[in-house]
Amino acid sequence: MRRPLLTAAATTAAALALAACGTTEPTADSSGKPSEAISLTGATGTKITLDGPATKVVTTEWNVTESLLTLGVDPVGVADVKGYKTWDTAVPLTTEPKDIGTRGEPSMDTIASLAPDLVLATTDLPPAAVKQLRRIAPVLEVKSADAADQIGLMLDNIDLIARATGTTDKAEAVRTAWETKVAEGRKALADAGLDGTGLAFADGYVTSNQVSLRPYTSGSLIGSVNEALGLKNTWTVKGDASYGLGATDVEGLTALPKDTRFAYIGSDGDKNSTPFTGALAKNAVWTSLPFVKAGEVHRLPDGIWMFGGPGSMQAYVDALVAALTK
Repeated sequence: MRRPLLTAAATTAAALALAACGTTEPTADSSGKPSEAISLTGATGTKITLDGPATKVVTTEWNVTESLLTLGVDPVGVADVKGYKTWDTAVPLTTEPKDIGTRGEPSMDTIASLAPDLVLATTDLPPAAVKQLRRIAPVLEVKSADAADQIGLMLDNIDLIARATGTTDKAEAVRTAWETKVAEGRKALADAGLDGTGLAFADGYVTSNQVSLRPYTSGSLIGSVNEALGLKNTWTVKGDASYGLGATDVEGLTALPKDTRFAYIGSDGDKNSTPFTGALAKNAVWTSLPFVKAGEVHRLPDGIWMFGGPGSMQAYVDALVAALTK
């Protein structure tokens, strides 16, 4: 459930190679009144045209659900509503959208019954599913992740969704608020003498009594935010090209520098997500680590989605700064 379906803040919106674009042109609705058709190109190069700003929107992944909510638009259908409510409370659902199934396999019948005027999907959704969705409604795909520029992609995706929903003014305010939050967080850490402090962020999970850890390298969204705050990512493992995520076990933590600080996010709604206070609590390797002995293990609040949008990342900045400066 917790896995994604697999510079200064002001400069993070550099255009990506697959950045989407949009235009508007006059048209007419059924009453003959002028309206604005919206033409958009998604992350895979597919173009769509909407008769006007989309209002009945279905989302097939949590990050686009969060982005839509951040722009003030309530989705009519959401993939895995229970999971979203468990893992993303930074930008909560304020209505009761229809659950359309899992993030990897949405129910086409359920989506069709909602008669949406737009489906928001990511490039993690299988092409076969996207093809089926296009028979129901226009599908706008956003790139799910890019280790080369996670923050820039996050903001570009917000802008694209805003053009589809007629909320570009809100998107501009979201971008400004994000840049302000990063600047404030960086200053707070610097004022506390923490500029350049080493930080390792990870999550962990227990499967069949085995603990697996997932390092968030510099190419991850969390890692990018940490570096934007002036912190140093101390992971040396290699992350994947999309999400910047690595893989290790508890022994791999011994390679971290002695002065590293460690942070993670779990969920009380998923007991397998907190091995650091569960399965590893009495593990000899874990308890011998310098940052564990020094009390520099920081569990950040539940409900901050590590692969979310500006809302989750602003909550992350607040939580991390508070934890490191207390």
